[in-house]
Amino acid sequence: MSETPKNTLQYRFDGPEDAPVLILGPSLGTTWHMWDRQIPELSRSWRVFRFDLPGHGGAPAHSTNSVEGLADRVLATLDSLGVERFGFAGCALGGAIGADLALRHPHRVASLALIATSPRFGTADEFRQRGVVVRANGLDPMARAAPERWFTAGFAANQPAITEWAVQMVRTTDPGCYISACEALAAFDIRDELGRIGVPTLVLVGSDDQITGPAQARTLVAGIPDARLAVVPGASHLAPVEQPVAVTDLLVRHFSTAWSDGHPTLGAPAARPVPAAQPTGTGEFPAARGPVAEIAPLAEPEPTGRPDPYATGLKVRREVLGDAHVDGALVAADAFSEDFDQLLTRYAWGEVWARPGLDRRTRSCVTLTALAAGGHLEDLAAHTRAALRNGLTPDEIKEVLLQTAVYCGVPAANAAFRVTQEVIRQETTPQE
Repeated sequence: MSETPKNTLQYRFDGPEDAPVLILGPSLGTTWHMWDRQIPELSRSWRVFRFDLPGHGGAPAHSTNSVEGLADRVLATLDSLGVERFGFAGCALGGAIGADLALRHPHRVASLALIATSPRFGTADEFRQRGVVVRANGLDPMARAAPERWFTAGFAANQPAITEWAVQMVRTTDPGCYISACEALAAFDIRDELGRIGVPTLVLVGSDDQITGPAQARTLVAGIPDARLAVVPGASHLAPVEQPVAVTDLLVRHFSTAWSDGHPTLGAPAARPVPAAQPTGTGEFPAARGPVAEIAPLAEPEPTGRPDPYATGLKVRREVLGDAHVDGALVAADAFSEDFDQLLTRYAWGEVWARPGLDRRTRSCVTLTALAAGGHLEDLAAHTRAALRNGLTPDEIKEVLLQTAVYCGVPAANAAFRVTQEVIRQETTPQE
């Protein structure tokens, strides 16, 4: 395979060259092989386009930390291939990419399927915490937890080959690209935009999905004007792998009957009955038939003659310190302290932290040094967590404190080491 430019993605096609294009988008930590058991049937009627996320499946590690950036790379890849209009089915992060395309490029998307997808995936803190764990421990903790997160317990126990495949797929992902993808999910939130998705949409979810389950799916269906829900029994997060025939059947029915055609050469393929799933030839999965699913206030700007930095400051403050910390500070602010809290948000975060002159890693180094020197240990704990989110490793934080000991005094550094050691232990210990 030739080298992939930074603005495009590693991809493959299956199916007739003259058929309508159907895109299958992968979830975080997976490769295009998660769709292997859908390909024999889907490729009969569609030209199926699959892609790998940056740093996944051996793809070049050209990371991007936003869903919009990933969607732009999908479009750049399709543009380079002359593909104008397409159907899109995506799982989790892949579904987020499809939803972003439907919002920002509605004329390109003919029909949409969102699998194990949510308008907002958990909280930003949860995904940034994953980044902290990966920086400290590598991807092994995420890899070992993948089968429990992705599959029902019975499936994982009865399919050891697939379970091991899942572990190795995560373990061989580029850590930096995994962290960037976590940042993309942390920032993704389209709850207020669902009404603008104007294409026919299938929302598909496993009945036992504990990550993005039926509740999140119903939120999508309630917000998207032309959406219907399909719950797949006996499936967890990676329903296309765990219940391949049920998922394939639903995709065929949806894209055969709900293809919004605005192009004279792009007609909806005729629906075909779905036979029992056949091996794909990859050697990775045994064939299996599954059950059929049932369808079923920011502060007011001040008149200063320039934009109020409060909104920017609040955004940066949340990204650096985390939602939980900032929410706690906002709740604690009363009539006596709220003016001071707004001052901090506007000028510490909206003016200084938001300046382009230093990156956030460097600002964290400066902040840790100043807090350690001043003996501000409570703030030091919060900013140690922030430094980990901003990409500093525990070893780098140690080096900052060693430098602090030389220039600011051993007693200050001694107290700082005790605080940061405990914070790093808490933040980098994988959650069971």
